[in-house]
Amino acid sequence: MRRVRGASLTEAQRDSLTPDQVVKAFLDGNARFVLGTQRDRDFLGEMKSSAEGQYPALIVLSCIDSRTPVEVISDLGIGDTFNAKVAGNAVNDDILGSMEYACAVAGAKAVLVMGHTSCGAIKGAIDNVVLGNLTLLLARFKTAIDETVYEGARTSKNADFVDLVARTQVLKSAQQVRERSAVLANLEAEGKIRIVASMYDIASGTVALV
Repeated sequence: MRRVRGASLTEAQRDSLTPDQVVKAFLDGNARFVLGTQRDRDFLGEMKSSAEGQYPALIVLSCIDSRTPVEVISDLGIGDTFNAKVAGNAVNDDILGSMEYACAVAGAKAVLVMGHTSCGAIKGAIDNVVLGNLTLLLARFKTAIDETVYEGARTSKNADFVDLVARTQVLKSAQQVRERSAVLANLEAEGKIRIVASMYDIASGTVALV
């Protein structure tokens, strides 16, 4: 998604990209972030350029974790991506509606679900935390805990187990997008969008598809 400095993504530029190219652009941007070779950006210019219209190439569903700022870790700019954030990158009807808008109405080419290592939401679910509305949110991850095959200590203090559950959950979330949204599933079947799951390593800064 390379363009003139200070200019936001145009409709023509976005429409010229394939879903695979959009996913690759996200991963390539992450590689630049890890290497410290991010592009020189004029965010104020991008803000002004996108004020009269936006043409994001993808929508990212990620966790609310403060260490996972999508545009920063993927070296993207203003107007490049829709963002949906909820603890544990859980899928619900509002998230699905937002994704349907992003892809079927606004023209985004990819849905990228991004989990991350050391996820507090996953830890809370493992610990059976009960706290107001959080209780129901964490209950969404119980199936991922049960389905994660692991022979070591199945506790929130075991980082390996936590990360494996997070990986299971991000795969389940991506599958739930397909199963619960006929709109998105059909777009993917037609090759108009790509739905992918990924994990972000908060220690290395790397995003990898799973």
